[in-house]
Amino acid sequence: MNLRTLYLVLHTDRPVKEEGTQLRGYIGRAFPEYPILHHHADVPIMTYPRVQYKIIGGTPSLLGIEEGADVLRSIAADIDQFTLLGSRYIVENRVIHEQITPFGPVKDPVHYRFHTPWVALNAKNYGAYRALGDWKERKEFLNRILVGNILSMAKGLGMVVDRRLYVHSRVDEERIRFKGVEMTGFTGEFRVNFAIPEYMGVGKGTSQGFGTVRALRRESPGSLVAASKKGN
Repeated sequence: MNLRTLYLVLHTDRPVKEEGTQLRGYIGRAFPEYPILHHHADVPIMTYPRVQYKIIGGTPSLLGIEEGADVLRSIAADIDQFTLLGSRYIVENRVIHEQITPFGPVKDPVHYRFHTPWVALNAKNYGAYRALGDWKERKEFLNRILVGNILSMAKGLGMVVDRRLYVHSRVDEERIRFKGVEMTGFTGEFRVNFAIPEYMGVGKGTSQGFGTVRALRRESPGSLVAASKKGN
């Protein structure tokens, strides 16, 4: 399966200090005719966000997937400024990267890095994670969650994964704010036999920029250990 993606980078007059959630709110209000831009729960659209908002190193960007790519192409020229939490930013330049890239299981594992924190835990599994005795057990627990996140992403994009996925990760805890609440996120790297397009998000909060990944390099299959799971 291939996916069409459009990655829109907005170069502003100064670094943006706010978060993806504020950018998402502004763009959604500025273009209310496109429900896909704000992905509200009461809008019967896709389960995996087709438009994702990211602020990486002070630079805002938007990722559009399939239908989302078409919408971003339509509105890109109209985003010449935006205001986040009272701070106004001028867009001095826009850069658009359009690609058609593979998405789905692959033979050889791919090495990825989280460019924004991965939100792996929720209220239900946080206690189970903390109760584990050592980091090795916690890592295996997180690997299983990551496999589940990838399978959920695939399902939300219309793909049924019929091959077992293997994940190996090296991640560190990081305190983050998600929906106004301080919680534990994770940064680091992982390998999995699944192709994920550049800048797509994995896990919770992907529409707000969390869990953004980029590929680093390919690894040999023998380097994979830890969690594995097959899609339903």
